[in-house]
Amino acid sequence: MRDGEARGLRQGVPDHEVVIIGAGFGGIGAGVELTKRGVHDFVILEKWGAAGGTWHANKYPGVAVDIPTFIYSFSYDQKTTWSKFFTPGDELEQYANELVDKHELRGKIRFNTRVVRQDFDESQNIWVLTLEGGGVVTGRHVIAATGGLEQPKLPEIDGIDSYKGVLMHTALWDKDIELAGKRVAVIGTGATSLQMVPEIAPQVGHLTVFQRTPIYVGPKPDWRYNGFWRALFGFPGVAKAIRHAINLSTAYIPDAVFKLDSKYAESVSMALANRIRAWMRTQVDDPVTREKLLPYYGFGCKRPSFSNTYLKTFNRPNVALVTEPIQRITEKGLLTADGVEHEVDVLICATGFAIWDHMPAFPTTGRGGKDLKQFFQTNRYQAYQGVSIPDYPNFFLVLGPYGYVFGPYHMLIESTTTHARPALSQRPRNVVRPPPKSSRTCTTRTSIRCTSATKTTCGFLLPARPPIRITSTITVIPRSVLAVSARCTSTTSISGWTTTVTAPRRSRRR
Repeated sequence: MRDGEARGLRQGVPDHEVVIIGAGFGGIGAGVELTKRGVHDFVILEKWGAAGGTWHANKYPGVAVDIPTFIYSFSYDQKTTWSKFFTPGDELEQYANELVDKHELRGKIRFNTRVVRQDFDESQNIWVLTLEGGGVVTGRHVIAATGGLEQPKLPEIDGIDSYKGVLMHTALWDKDIELAGKRVAVIGTGATSLQMVPEIAPQVGHLTVFQRTPIYVGPKPDWRYNGFWRALFGFPGVAKAIRHAINLSTAYIPDAVFKLDSKYAESVSMALANRIRAWMRTQVDDPVTREKLLPYYGFGCKRPSFSNTYLKTFNRPNVALVTEPIQRITEKGLLTADGVEHEVDVLICATGFAIWDHMPAFPTTGRGGKDLKQFFQTNRYQAYQGVSIPDYPNFFLVLGPYGYVFGPYHMLIESTTTHARPALSQRPRNVVRPPPKSSRTCTTRTSIRCTSATKTTCGFLLPARPPIRITSTITVIPRSVLAVSARCTSTTSISGWTTTVTAPRRSRRR
């Protein structure tokens, strides 16, 4: 603990009015919002040595955003000079650093500073954040912008620790690992795998892709931003108009589908599925491999993606697809249920992240020493407007339970950081005590009839108690990010966000 920090803690005066955890787009957006509101006493704690969050950490071959880059930017700093419609990761990291410098946030960031736990000190109404190595930072408010792609998740397969070859997760890519001529295996067929597999296939000696569930893969309109587009965006108002048009399509179309009557929703889902499957069939030559790659479930059960090269990669003679379940991992490779041992030199796990464990990823205790993880396990995931949590005063999540909505991520960041605006602008010296019984309940959870739009044929992909329970009778009604933005902006009084949210009663399952 630094002397200044220890002295501030003893006197009840925090080191900073606001502590932001994470210097990805969420943390950067929070910093910009604070600066706009005249709050300058804040610090951003970043565990990596540079800004950019997931775009700094993820360096696997082919990494890129898989939504239109044109809307993958803040409304107040819309960039129109991207190289492609789906921008590579290094350009997104560059954009993050441009924002940091433009808004003079670099001096606010403490790099290589990892938070390992945080505790609310009720006697002084401040948060105490413990750092890796033993340091401490205190703050009146905490904004956790740790992101959903925070913790790489290795597959839970027996024997993974016994493997003697090279094992790595795509989120922790080691550029020093030589793949040329090697026997390489990839576990996972999500968006990351779709980007990486076509990139490494020409380099390796042999590539084996292990697939549990096939993914809907659509054609990718990945055109370059040539002179025409840049000239078009140069006209006043054009960029903003196109942004609004794309936002409307990505935000309201899913909304409309989920609100359809079941028979119409089923028709829409079936039409989309058939259209995409038809295109997928044209990409793969071998009929056996082709059928294995075609999704057997309804469209939307597993997150779809885009690629013009992934499916064609399986036409290469050095690429194989394995759909037999992996029984265990051996010292030499992977043993599948059919008794075949696939020996490999390098095992790459494109198995995603522990998404629901980022809220945040480290121990957090609130009022009464209540552990946040235990609170979620006992009361289910809940948060007021997806941002504030009962009994965790002045603590805000940029992407919290039920905070996810359809639409662009940056607009969601702007909406959730706006949620805390009244509290941060007033900067109260005492926390607002919640009433004995809340007069408001979570507005994003409701009991609804399970229609074909919300049913899933592969529910095993979902955790047992996720923040979004698609198969539950208590679930989320999908909302557009524009609606969430309007709702958050309308919050004008401090009592509006500090009211403790009472968890809705669980429905009895029939």
